[in-house]
Amino acid sequence: MPADAPLPLPEPYAEPHRAPGPRSVERALDLLDLVADAGRPVGAKALARMLGCALSTVYHLTGPLLARGHLVRTAEGYAPGPRVPALHRAHLRHHGLGAPTGELLGRLRRATGAEAYHTAYRDGLITVVDTTAPVTDTAHPFTPGPEARAHATAHGKALLAALPRARRRRYLAEHGMARFTERTITGAERFEAEMATVRGQGYAVSVGEADLAYTCLAVAVPDRGDGIVHALSVSLPTADFARRQGTVRAALARAVPDFPALPES
Repeated sequence: MPADAPLPLPEPYAEPHRAPGPRSVERALDLLDLVADAGRPVGAKALARMLGCALSTVYHLTGPLLARGHLVRTAEGYAPGPRVPALHRAHLRHHGLGAPTGELLGRLRRATGAEAYHTAYRDGLITVVDTTAPVTDTAHPFTPGPEARAHATAHGKALLAALPRARRRRYLAEHGMARFTERTITGAERFEAEMATVRGQGYAVSVGEADLAYTCLAVAVPDRGDGIVHALSVSLPTADFARRQGTVRAALARAVPDFPALPES
């Protein structure tokens, strides 16, 4: 496909949420997200079409992003630049995390034979912070970044169950409870009953609620005193869930005490 051929518009941009701010900043961030979500470099003409702006605007927006290393320009188009990994490391550092968490996820992956994840709730947002899934696996349903399906995932349930009811209801009101499969819980009262189950059994399960092909299990990490709620989770094919759930639950239980403590100040 030519570099400037039309690309499908990533789902988050179909109905973007607009926070107050300069339009140029919003467009620059939209452009960054479009490039990040694409499976290959994106040409300037394709970006102009997806953003609904003039080609000259794309060049105006990409200039500072190229200069600061957030983007690079290749023969095929624009791609994420060398500044991006540094931003991810800064994100981990601000969470008081780093290499030990990645090592823990690796051990969890080896113990279960399934991909492992670290997710966090902070300031009204749920984020997939890190995962053992290869970055080349673009078809994998859970990737680092904002989690838009928290109510339908085990890690989202584990995090929301750890919140006070008022804060949890506020999160659901702000983010909605969209239906992704016929198994997705979309009613507030039924979801509250699910929260009680999660707290009672000490772990959360989502059997094909976000994606019919995947089932995930998760546990919340005890409060670290950093104002962030953390969770560890594992996803596996739904067809394998019944056979492997005992092994996965045991591995998650063993991993929780090894979650890194806050660094001493």
